[in-house]
Amino acid sequence: MMKIAIFGGTFNPVHIGHIALADDVCRTLGYDKVLFVPTFIPPHKKMLHVESAENRVAMLKNTFKSDSRFVAETCEVDRGGVSYTIDTVHTLIEKYKGELDGKFGLIMGQENAFEFNKWKGASELAEITDIIIAQRQKAVSVDTDGFENENTGEYTGGFNSSEYLKIFSQFPFNYIPLKNLILPVSSTEIRARIAKGAGWRYLVPQAVYDYIIENKLYGYNG
Repeated sequence: MMKIAIFGGTFNPVHIGHIALADDVCRTLGYDKVLFVPTFIPPHKKMLHVESAENRVAMLKNTFKSDSRFVAETCEVDRGGVSYTIDTVHTLIEKYKGELDGKFGLIMGQENAFEFNKWKGASELAEITDIIIAQRQKAVSVDTDGFENENTGEYTGGFNSSEYLKIFSQFPFNYIPLKNLILPVSSTEIRARIAKGAGWRYLVPQAVYDYIIENKLYGYNG
């Protein structure tokens, strides 16, 4: 039996901040495995400059060849359509039946927790998972205009609100706070840096760096 956490995202591309966060979940909270679940179509934002699901999954799989704690879980990509976390959790509960120790951990950053009440099946998710809220910080050093994803529907994006820092005291459900290492790295900035020819080499794992160069992703032109 294993303690398993779910880490959803676009991973466009996966970067060192994602990996460091998953490592903290394992080391600090005692989880045995983290499932990285690349979304197919996110319900709350329009993705810009998104690579194919095939490329995003490949970058995850290449990265995790050297660390068996981390798994590229493709259930949302395989299912297609809009990726709702509640559907994913039900799928994974069935898939990992007999292996899962207790509930799945559900990893989210402060910016997602800020608007968690707008998620489909939020109350049920809070009951059937152990919500893990990670500290996040948004900081960019290049112009990311044209590379930012667009929020849709009622979602405003937690980083756009001065109130999101209060989430640890105001979150309406039980949760586990993660005092993780904060690396102000974002996929948005990495995409912008690649396209603009700025430095990005050490913001992603070696396997991701090699894959992006080999396949000339995100506007890379050498």
